[in-house]
Amino acid sequence: MELEGKTPDYWEEATTHLTNRDEIMAEIIKNKYHPLLTSKGNVFLTLIRSIVGQQISNAAAESVWARLQDAVGTIEPKNILKVDEETMRGCGLSYRKASYVLGVAEKWNSGMGEIDWESLSNDEVIESLTSIKGIGLWTAEMILIFSLLRADIFPMGDIGAIRTMERLYNKGEALDKGEITRIAESWKPFRTVATWYLWRMTDPDPVGY
Repeated sequence: MELEGKTPDYWEEATTHLTNRDEIMAEIIKNKYHPLLTSKGNVFLTLIRSIVGQQISNAAAESVWARLQDAVGTIEPKNILKVDEETMRGCGLSYRKASYVLGVAEKWNSGMGEIDWESLSNDEVIESLTSIKGIGLWTAEMILIFSLLRADIFPMGDIGAIRTMERLYNKGEALDKGEITRIAESWKPFRTVATWYLWRMTDPDPVGY
């Protein structure tokens, strides 16, 4: 994909917008401007990485990912389809995650790998990806952020981002969905960038999706 290795060309505009609209975000950006979001340009790779990282810490995800690479080699459909679920479970994947990884590889091998993802709208990407067993909205949003560099994605189901918002905007108290939406509204049309900086407040070193 042409996006491989690319940092969003909207980043400077986005950080200026966020700085002008939100004092809390302005402070985060000032202190944590780098590193920036960079795309690997590989939807399949990001999908598999997202499945591995579901509901576990970044450190645990890194460990499982390293073992999966050792077992499979290059993370691509044909290599994944050469191994069985037991091998992947030996890498630290649950039975369910191993099943999902194999399912994604099968879908990619049977036509999904030919899709021009960059040409699709956000809703079309989400609809297509969530048709795969084990791929939910959060994972599709990770594709939009990390692979396709879409500017205005806010993953409402991302617990890390929500907890950081509660800490920064509500003294650690819970925020309901309406309050979260209201805060995020001021970040439009650059909610991806705001989300990136929320993550940096929790994990200074970004996950390599």
